[in-house]
Amino acid sequence: MNALFNNYARRPISIIEGKGTIVKDSNGKRYLDFTSGIAVCALGHSHPALVETIKEQSEKIWHTSNLFESPGQVKLAESLIQDNHLAHALFCNSGAEANEAAIKLARKHTGKHHIITFVNSFHGRTFGAMSATGQEKIHQGFGPLVDKFTYLPFNDVEALNNAIDDSVAAIMLEVIQGEGGVNGVTDEFANAIQDICDQKGILLIIDEVQTGIGRTGTRFAFEQTPLKPNIVTMAKGLGGGFPIAGILATSELYETFGPGSHGTTFGGNPLGVAVAQTVIDLVFQQTFLDEVNEKSAYLVEKLSEVLPADQFTIRGKGLLLGIDCGTEVASLVAKAEEEGLLLVAAGPQVLRLLPPLTVTNEEIDEAVEILNKILVKERAVS
Repeated sequence: MNALFNNYARRPISIIEGKGTIVKDSNGKRYLDFTSGIAVCALGHSHPALVETIKEQSEKIWHTSNLFESPGQVKLAESLIQDNHLAHALFCNSGAEANEAAIKLARKHTGKHHIITFVNSFHGRTFGAMSATGQEKIHQGFGPLVDKFTYLPFNDVEALNNAIDDSVAAIMLEVIQGEGGVNGVTDEFANAIQDICDQKGILLIIDEVQTGIGRTGTRFAFEQTPLKPNIVTMAKGLGGGFPIAGILATSELYETFGPGSHGTTFGGNPLGVAVAQTVIDLVFQQTFLDEVNEKSAYLVEKLSEVLPADQFTIRGKGLLLGIDCGTEVASLVAKAEEEGLLLVAAGPQVLRLLPPLTVTNEEIDEAVEILNKILVKERAVS
């Protein structure tokens, strides 16, 4: 027992140093970090450009109130809406805050309260975001949730059609359910959602907290689907490890968030904005995104060579991949850690692979060999 609450099931190692994909613990042991802080360190650890940005900005100014103009926020917003249909941004500090803002914006704009989300979704742990999350284990013990959320089966067109009525303000989903098992939206389901939103005047919120900022091989994951969201939420990779998040929205929602309607003390502070701008300037280059897709294809190819298709299913996009092992994976995460590979689960049976977007093919080879050892070779011996 120590002075901290015990709300995290912490692993018994302390990571104290990192460079790129490689981290070291307090005992000097080396690991390949295929968690990236759970899709946060998009450019790996201690990326020189981010280190320099933080140094330069910290010598100018760290924080000013959002009561004052912020040219840095404007520039970052313009970078995020470039070449897409979105028009305005609001910056905050975390994915849960971004989703809270999206829920508030949708309800205020439509004057309706009912929001449809999906089973196995994850949108955060504040009360509104937790209430939007379609996982009972996240709700347990906290009493009455924020009401007017309906959880539907993911990729079930019939269930969706049956749930739509005039009370629905918005449909909220992840294009790939990261925490829920690396489950991707089908084109059929995406088309059905978009048609309903267009026909019924329902807002579409896409949670890109984990999938955004190049993680799936495009700027945002929705760009690989027929979906055209009214609101997009983002966090994690946006700051490359520095806490910053936000929402993007279409022009018709601009007037809904007028002065006094929403706010945050730290959101869009000069340090966070400067770091995020550096991340975007690097990640949103087409050559960088092309490399992410090439690395993804390489990783899937190497995994397919060693993992029998009748025992394992590989799914996901870009460098958000899952290996469905058909069995509980908690012990496999521990074994990988022993072998020097840091992983995180996505639900009880899926290993999630979230390397930095800067991972090298050599590091991929090393990780695949460890996975081959713990998933195939040791299983064969036992």
